[in-house]
Amino acid sequence: MKITFLLTSADAIGGTERAIFNQAGALAGRHDVRVLSVFKTSAERFFDADPRVRIEHLVDTSGATPRVLRPTQLSAEACAALAAQPSQLVDHSWEAAFNRLTDFELQHALRHTDTDILVSTTPALMALAVQLAPPHVVTVHQEHRVSELRGSSGEPLMRFSSQLDALVLLTHRTKDWFVEVLGQWAPRLDVIPNALPSGYRPQSSRQSRTVVLAARLVPEKQIDHALRAWAVVARQQPLWTLRIFGDGPSSGLLRRQIDELGLHDCVQLNGNSPHMAEEWAKAGVALLTSRNEAYSLVLGEAQAAGVPVVSYDCPNGPREIIADGETGLLVPPGDIEGVAAALLRLIEDAPLRHTMGRAAAGHVLRISEAAVTERWETLFRELLAARRGPGAATKTDRQALQAATAGAGGMPQTAPVTPTGVAPREQRAHQERVARRHPELVLSGGQLAKLTETATPFDVMQANLDLVVGALESAGVPHLLVRDNALRHTVAVHSSQREAVLAALAAHHRDAAVYVAALNARQAVQSTALANLAERAVGPQHPLVRVYQPVTTPSQTLRYGTVYGCDIAFWEDDPEDPAVFRSPTRTRIGDTVPRDALVRARTTVAGRSYGTIEPYTRTLTDDVGFPVDAVYTWVDGNDPAWLARKNAVLTARGLAPAVAATDSARFRDRDELRYSLRSLDMFAPWIRTIYIVTDRQVPTWLDLTHPRVRIVDHSEIFGEDGALPTFNSHAIESQLHRIPGLSEHFLYFNDDVFLGRPLQPHLFFHGNGVAKHFLSPTPVPMTPVSAEDDFNISAAKNNRALLEQVFGRTLTHAFLHTPHPLRRSVLADVAAYYPRAWARTAANQLRSHTDISIASSLHHYLGYHTGRSVPGGINCGFVNVGLREHHTRLNRLLISRPHDVFCLNDYHDGDVPADEQSAILAAFLPSYFPVASQFERGSARNARLGNAYRRAA
Repeated sequence: MKITFLLTSADAIGGTERAIFNQAGALAGRHDVRVLSVFKTSAERFFDADPRVRIEHLVDTSGATPRVLRPTQLSAEACAALAAQPSQLVDHSWEAAFNRLTDFELQHALRHTDTDILVSTTPALMALAVQLAPPHVVTVHQEHRVSELRGSSGEPLMRFSSQLDALVLLTHRTKDWFVEVLGQWAPRLDVIPNALPSGYRPQSSRQSRTVVLAARLVPEKQIDHALRAWAVVARQQPLWTLRIFGDGPSSGLLRRQIDELGLHDCVQLNGNSPHMAEEWAKAGVALLTSRNEAYSLVLGEAQAAGVPVVSYDCPNGPREIIADGETGLLVPPGDIEGVAAALLRLIEDAPLRHTMGRAAAGHVLRISEAAVTERWETLFRELLAARRGPGAATKTDRQALQAATAGAGGMPQTAPVTPTGVAPREQRAHQERVARRHPELVLSGGQLAKLTETATPFDVMQANLDLVVGALESAGVPHLLVRDNALRHTVAVHSSQREAVLAALAAHHRDAAVYVAALNARQAVQSTALANLAERAVGPQHPLVRVYQPVTTPSQTLRYGTVYGCDIAFWEDDPEDPAVFRSPTRTRIGDTVPRDALVRARTTVAGRSYGTIEPYTRTLTDDVGFPVDAVYTWVDGNDPAWLARKNAVLTARGLAPAVAATDSARFRDRDELRYSLRSLDMFAPWIRTIYIVTDRQVPTWLDLTHPRVRIVDHSEIFGEDGALPTFNSHAIESQLHRIPGLSEHFLYFNDDVFLGRPLQPHLFFHGNGVAKHFLSPTPVPMTPVSAEDDFNISAAKNNRALLEQVFGRTLTHAFLHTPHPLRRSVLADVAAYYPRAWARTAANQLRSHTDISIASSLHHYLGYHTGRSVPGGINCGFVNVGLREHHTRLNRLLISRPHDVFCLNDYHDGDVPADEQSAILAAFLPSYFPVASQFERGSARNARLGNAYRRAA
């Protein structure tokens, strides 16, 4: 392939230029690569280029007057006159450097290029590329900044992206923003991070008393914040030094600030360095205080040297580079005191600094040069193949849609959707009319919402399905319920019925707070309107319509919106194959459905029968058709009787009795079990029976008459094995397979683990019954068991020895704090494979360094080596409520709800008092889980569903 990278100036000292030269050099081994620079501004470039990469410039501005670098008959006077005129191709607000001279040179260079791929690197260059390159050239724009914050310089992205073949972003957040803003005009969107150059990288010992910051000295980098934070650090750690590498217009201001703060003895302004790899190797900690960072390569370079990073959690790159709490520390943007505190923490805690540094070095392997280059090559190959197919027509369609919906300016009027044809004033008038008819509704997220204290996401999805089916049945519109992989429901209707569908929705929900969203083929929402405006809000270009009634809790900490709507998919006749219908989304039997498969059938969802077709009623190979239970191990550490039993065991062993159960984090009861059960009721209604394993205790709020809940006393499962009472979680877990009536497949929960959003059972089990497990990045130290080990570490080491004895394999890692997918037969086999270790653990009334951890670890490894458990993937969050710095994570959890599951734990060495931790959880848990579950006595769901289960039983 012939690949050309288009730069404004190849001589500039910036992250874009560095990334492009790295990328070009990596591709040059197998491709013809050129860097085309509009300006030559210096006799020498700051960054070295691979000798295989051709560097060409168009206009030389390094001398007294600009001159053209190609053979030309233009005089110096003509060049100067053209350079003095404003560009007619690039608006001054997009980029000020361009002029009429660059217009002519770019027209000549791009219109006659023989390249296969043309990669632009700024929005202004992108506008030139798509307008000037020949039709055969594949155009790709590589966006190097946070596009959401570009302002006027980002306008070309809105105007010309539809003409691109691909838009490549550095972060997923920016990709999501483009999906919303560009909607149906969007070209192919890919996320490819900047790569670390290959070659030897010296590693930091992290012993030097040095913090390093590398950035251009411009206001956006907020180096003044770093200096103000360092003034705090220097007072407590006067032997440490802040070294700043970079140059720029803020240099003088920063020198004055250093003098004003009295930091001249401990802060160095070193200018630019071409040897940053060596400088990172001298650092103990890295620092970044930018206002925004698309994807900072310096962070990757610092981590590659094994240096932990303190950074603002600014948009958008740091969070995608730094694993907060593992490879570095993220601080809320603008929190200068937080920066100082984070620096002091790493400075004063050498073991933590080394642990994070080692983790950082491993974390950046995912952005190795080889891995990233392969992604670029794959993208380029696919784009060239598409260009030989229908790619040009697709691009034309995108441009036509943009012209039709955005007008002559080509800019979206409002993000994130294109205009709907319904004036905002009219939409508001209809909304106000509905609000007057239904005063019980509240305004939430700009839409009218129904209040609920009982609805779960699955209830809402079911209700939205009924909103659709009710409207279609009332109008006699033929339809069928589709099976796909989404949680929300989908109803299929033939495209010839589009007008009838929209009329039915408008009529049936004319006076209701029901909304209709128009979706494109990528299922991105293009517009939203009240259902009574559906006929005007949805156009023939929309293959999908989503119908939903917003629902919120009285606290408005939980809102069910468009995500939980019901989709109407308009199936089309396939023009190439009259024997099939084509679905705009992939169903469980494919995105085309044979006409012969349309054998009418009925299916039942949540007790109601719906029309479908016979193939959707079959049990498919990946369906989880077997029962899945849940098991909790729980104790109320505040119970005096339980505490007395524990103290008797401690005294018998010559140990000091516990003063209060709340002294032990492991046994504190902050009502987590109540809220963990709420998470099951809200997000996993497919759980069959919930078993709570405990020691002669019952939660006061639990409805013991509910058929889906069972209290299991230790005496029921230990029998003659072990020793009771036991206060050893490892011992209790060794007996879980003996729970009477327990299904073969179940999820094992600690009560501080919660489901975070609606889930399906195949996240935890395959359809053939194989369980999944979720490895943690935390390694188990490759050292013998020691009295200094935490008990979970010593148990993991004992597990390792057992695996090596039987399977000759060595385990290296622990597992995430998630619900553990377990199989009863595998747990039973642990006792058969390792009878001595199992019996010894069961007999230990208190945790011991001889224990093995069965349910949370050994099960997964034994299952893996016997073909009954395999690695899986899960989005897991962790908050240590005992650490004050973790408390900001609770806000993120509540606002964005980003995780499948999360754990709220607290360690013994936290800096937050127990009473304060309890108060924080007492505020957070009811906000995240405001709907009281059917398992709680006196709750509305208990009265409705508990009684229904009892009647059925």
